[in-house]
Order: sequence, then C-alpha cells, then structure tokens
Amino acid sequence: MPLFMSRRQRFLSRYGPWAVVTGASSGIGRACAVELARRGLNVVVSGRDATRLDAVAGEVAAFGVESQIVILDMGTDGATARLNEATTGRDVGLLAAAAGYGDTGPFLDGDPTVLADMLRVNGEAVLLQSLVFGRRFSARGRGGLVLFGSLVGRQGTPFAAAYAATKGYVQLLGEGLRPELRSLGVDVVVSAPGPVRTGFGDRARLRMTDADMPDVVAFETLNALGRRTVMTPGSNARRLTTVLGLAPRAIRSRILGGVMSGMAVQDAGA
Repeated sequence: MPLFMSRRQRFLSRYGPWAVVTGASSGIGRACAVELARRGLNVVVSGRDATRLDAVAGEVAAFGVESQIVILDMGTDGATARLNEATTGRDVGLLAAAAGYGDTGPFLDGDPTVLADMLRVNGEAVLLQSLVFGRRFSARGRGGLVLFGSLVGRQGTPFAAAYAATKGYVQLLGEGLRPELRSLGVDVVVSAPGPVRTGFGDRARLRMTDADMPDVVAFETLNALGRRTVMTPGSNARRLTTVLGLAPRAIRSRILGGVMSGMAVQDAGA
C-alpha cells in the first residue's frame, strides 16, 4: 500500500468497496452506515424497519456512494445465511454487527421469550456473522469485523445480568478472533460503549441521562479498527471506565448493579 495514501484512501482500500451494517435502522448501526459512506464505502444496510432503512439509504446516498437495503431480523433462523446470500454479488470488506438490544430489571422477573431472543440476537447472530463474513474476508485477504460489546459486559452486572452476559460473550469472541484472524488480513475490533442516546434505552426500559451520541461511537470505533482490540468510545463511557478501573471486579459489579437499578423504569413509575 503506497505511503502517500490518505487515511481515508487507506481505509477504503483495506475495507472497501462494500460494507455491511446490521441494526442499521437507527442508533449506532445507522451512525456506522453514515460514517462508512462518509469514508467512501458503499453500504448494505440491514434491519427490520423498511421505512427507516429507506431514510438511512438516503443519508448514505448523499455521500455519492451506493447502498443496498436488506430487511432482516437477526434473531430469526437463517438470518445470517440470508444476509450472506443477499450480498454475494458485492465485494464486501467490512461488517459492522450493530444489531442487538437489551433487557433490564430483576432477572427472575424477566420474560423467558425476550431473554432467549436477546441471546440469539446479541450472541448467536454475532457468532454466525463473524464466521460467515470472516471466511469471506480471509478468502479475499483483507477486511474488518466490527463487533459491539458494552461496559456492562466486562463484569457481571445485577439488574442486567443476562444482557451483560451476552455482551461479555461478544468481547471474549472479539478478543480471541483478533490475533487469530490478523495473519489472514482480517482486523477485528470490539467497541464497548456505555450509555448511548439511541432507541436502546426505551427497549431496555432505562432512563438515559448522561449518554454519548451514536455518531461519536461510530467515528471512534471505526478509527480503532486495525489498531485496538477492545475500545471504549465516548467521553462519558471513558470517564466511567476510569472510575470503575480503580475498583476490584466484585465492587465494579455492585456499582454497576446500583446504576442499572437506578436507571430502570419501573412499571408503576414513569
């Protein structure tokens, strides 16, 4: 790769010409799609909401790149295979696996169907996407996997125990894959944001106060690809990480458990 290439050109050369973004209807996924388009990549936007995906495709087009819409629920059987098939004709070099959601509150009060679906979307689907697209990228000798963990996935977290466990899985998966795939030309980064202003808070029944913006998370995460294994995007998340880093793991669990309990929206309340 010529030394005189700009950072944008190097990014496009290594991870272009096409990127796939799951969970692109809103939040971090949408922000990743727009940021990738800004960097010159064509973008496949995948999600469940056709109307929102149309809007995202319009934002992507503003940067003079192409887009493709793939309507999928990553929690359904065969979703990754269908995504792979829908993009077979594209020279895809990057996957941003941003589809996911959370459920918080007392574990024993949880809905078994919701918890199982969360595990499929946050865990199983990320595993399958990493396998399928990792194979595609290794075959072409270059590419990048962008996975999304969470600050709460770095230790057990009361009142978000199942969600934190799914994000802990993603972090460990990415940490293991980066050195394994590096020799094949595939970069892996795990982004572990804190609270972010997305639709996640509503679905997880959380009151979001101090939170980072999705575009900041997307920008910093993509900048870290090829440079870091696990990174924390956003100033609010980094401050929280600094504070938590001073405490033993068990104490971090108690602190975050208190935070999650305080953020949870009770049915009898707001």
